[in-house]
Amino acid sequence: MRTQSVTYFTEHEEEFVNLLIEIGMRRTVAKVLVYLANTEEATSRDIERGTDLRQPEVSIAMNYMFGRDWLKNRESKAMSKGRPVKIYSLAKPIAKIMDSIEQEKKEEARHRLEQVKKLRQYLPK
Repeated sequence: MRTQSVTYFTEHEEEFVNLLIEIGMRRTVAKVLVYLANTEEATSRDIERGTDLRQPEVSIAMNYMFGRDWLKNRESKAMSKGRPVKIYSLAKPIAKIMDSIEQEKKEEARHRLEQVKKLRQYLPK
């Protein structure tokens, strides 16, 4: 048997995940984002182990991240026979990703304020 180390979240990283969830990010996406922000690159299996998520959850989170151009991947020849292994990393620095999240949240807040103003039109005078 071979030994392999697994990376787990620190208390600080758990807090980062929880803050992302509180601002409306899906739990799975938040965990994968924080995990990849703290590692150079990782396989899907590494991400599953490090985030304590199941394979379908990781896959859905990564599809969301690919859709936002936050994620990139490359193929690496497997050590044994079989399919090549995909290795994932963030396509942008975490600061740029946070900037895009901030912009998205500002836009959402602006839109909601507009809706509240529109609701006021329906109040009796």
